[in-house]
Amino acid sequence: VEDRRAGRVPDVLLLLQHPSVITVGVKGDGGRSHIVADASRLAALDIDISETGRGGDVTYHGPGQMVGYPILDLRPDRCDVHRYVRDLEEVMIRVCADYGIAARRLTGLTGAWIDDDKVGAIGVRISRWITSHGFAFNVNTNLDDFNLIVPCGISDRGVTSLERVVGRDVSIAEVEEAMVRRFCDVFEREMNLRTSTSTSQSSTFRSL
Repeated sequence: VEDRRAGRVPDVLLLLQHPSVITVGVKGDGGRSHIVADASRLAALDIDISETGRGGDVTYHGPGQMVGYPILDLRPDRCDVHRYVRDLEEVMIRVCADYGIAARRLTGLTGAWIDDDKVGAIGVRISRWITSHGFAFNVNTNLDDFNLIVPCGISDRGVTSLERVVGRDVSIAEVEEAMVRRFCDVFEREMNLRTSTSTSQSSTFRSL
């Protein structure tokens, strides 16, 4: 983020999978009251709780979930927080459409929804119009892990994945191409690709 602010790097989209982790936001208790599992249960599953600098409530990240961190300078013509969040929703909605799925927005709630189940969550930070954090899109995530929390503090809605809805195996690599294409469409950008892999996760850096 500081490199982007200083102009040392261009706009970047970082795509990755996290090891299993529960993250909390910055408002109030950050959603800690919405963590259902106790400390011993989380320890047995080797799942940490991580504080973040983003907005939003508690959420879960893990294998099979594509996490996107756009590091963008929204100046001069996109300095609108509401528009930025809606644009991230639009990216995920269009990815679902590529798979024949009609995702949507729900009034008063953020994210991308299939019926009443969330397929894509959003938690952003914008500082002097430089964005960080971003979105989490469930591709083939183990949805049972969401039972450890009340996702985003919303108790009367569910969570789903693209794989569950389409009813076949769907890989992260397959969806990554759709995600990049739709991100470019919505944000009117072109990208260059750099990929880094490790034993714990893979990440794709897209410079815009």
